[in-house]
Amino acid sequence: MEIKKVIEGYRQKVIQIATPYSTATGLILPEYNLIVTNEHVVRDNKEVIISRHDLSKASAKVVFLDAQYDIAFLSLPIEFKCAPIDFSKETVVEGLRVIAIGHPYGFKYSSTMGIISNAAHLQDGVEYFQHDAAMNPGNSGGPLIDIYGKLVGINTFVVKDGNSTGFALPVRLLKQSLDQFINGEGKKGIKCFSCSKVIFEDPENTNYCPKCGSKIEMISSIPTYEPQGISRSVEWMLTELGHDVKLARRGNYQWEIIQGSAKIYLSYFQDKGLLLGEAFLCGLPDENIIDLYQYLLEQNHIIKGLTLSVKNQNIILSLLLFDKYLHEETGVKLFKHLFKNADYYDNILVEKFGAKWLK
Repeated sequence: MEIKKVIEGYRQKVIQIATPYSTATGLILPEYNLIVTNEHVVRDNKEVIISRHDLSKASAKVVFLDAQYDIAFLSLPIEFKCAPIDFSKETVVEGLRVIAIGHPYGFKYSSTMGIISNAAHLQDGVEYFQHDAAMNPGNSGGPLIDIYGKLVGINTFVVKDGNSTGFALPVRLLKQSLDQFINGEGKKGIKCFSCSKVIFEDPENTNYCPKCGSKIEMISSIPTYEPQGISRSVEWMLTELGHDVKLARRGNYQWEIIQGSAKIYLSYFQDKGLLLGEAFLCGLPDENIIDLYQYLLEQNHIIKGLTLSVKNQNIILSLLLFDKYLHEETGVKLFKHLFKNADYYDNILVEKFGAKWLK
């Protein structure tokens, strides 16, 4: 099978995960009705937001946490079903060609190739595959596959400044965790980091492992996320405008809003005290560039508080707010102004000037 087809075959199986703290990757396991990702990705969350290129965002509940293997399972919404995963049954050896798939830095679906450089790297008592398929923040929780599309492992961590040195949990250890979870017959559970005993949710459970007495935290005991400071203000404003803030969250101080055909990204830069709203409207057309630029300049004199600009072949509508001048009631009006005009201008630019819709 061509490698391009192998990679394309995982497009519906690999999803993006967003929490109030970060974005990362997950792999759908339809035969188990689960999504697998890393424990450190969903840590301190009872539910996360998942998205796929062909579907609207949805919430997925955390149902299993294994900090020892850095594995977590999420419930699988029915609409995210896909073709089954082919688990590799072959012995992995050094030199095996592999592909890492994920959503690095919050970008959409990407893949990199490499080889297994160490088939038995021991880290904190756990055996990993060491490979050199380039990975970045956001790849965590994504699949490592061979060139035939078989699942070899789950990418877990990368060595900073390590010249593309990444590590993946072997598929046999993933299946071990799956078997342990299945024994709970649908109950949420965690694995004790100290003694490796799996404890399932039960009214009689305490905050201590019944086998070794170590302190534990069941999933149901994880506090619900409550935004603070500027995050609280932003989410209050978005709620006032009718948006679901849970679905909007895409990392620390970052939100994504869908308004009609427009997609708007909100980012807060704490060191600068700056709140930035950017609507990526469309791509530049192949012709009529002069007419389009003339239109953008004219509109910048009309739309008060907003700026139309071009960045990397994309036409962007921007809003800048400094936190010391931000008042929630005023912010609601400014956000509404941005969202409404974003949904207006993308259509005008495409229909009148031949600009390209963004994928």
